[in-house]
Amino acid sequence: MSRYDQAAGLPLAGLDIFVGGPIQHAILPDGFASPVRTPIATALSVAEAHGASTFSAHRVEEFGLSTASFTPSQVSVRDFRWMKKCDVFVPVLPVVDDKLVRTDGTHIELGWASALGRPIVIITDQPFSASASHLLKGLSEVGRVEVLPISEFLVDPNRLVELIIGVTHTHRIAIEASELVSTGA
Repeated sequence: MSRYDQAAGLPLAGLDIFVGGPIQHAILPDGFASPVRTPIATALSVAEAHGASTFSAHRVEEFGLSTASFTPSQVSVRDFRWMKKCDVFVPVLPVVDDKLVRTDGTHIELGWASALGRPIVIITDQPFSASASHLLKGLSEVGRVEVLPISEFLVDPNRLVELIIGVTHTHRIAIEASELVSTGA
């Protein structure tokens, strides 16, 4: 059986997906900002429902409830380790009041992902918010980047699965070929 068992209805089986997005600037006095929490939780749920393993600071840090218990060193080492291990990076970049929610860490992770050659599927408004940096808007010039409009994603979360399959196609072919060689098939 292939590492990627699409026949069993799990098209993302065998993939490690790192889902990122704002944390510190999404923590409000009455809880975690819903326009941030909803798309991140949905991305995690849909990836896992289709067989992927996920890495998520939001889950580990309980959507902000335990963020203060982690040191900057712990977060940096953990997230960089996840980035090196993941097959795809899925950053969620919500827009509230016509501005991207500030997320310094996610932008660092975008740099790591592109430098490490990880495919990226960004979930955000399209066209990019005017508050988005030139580097974010031009990231597809230096990396494998797909953008899924957040409004489309919230209506049809399975669009994320389709895009992940698309950005990992070449990677999957190589893995399956190496499995055939190793089994002598």
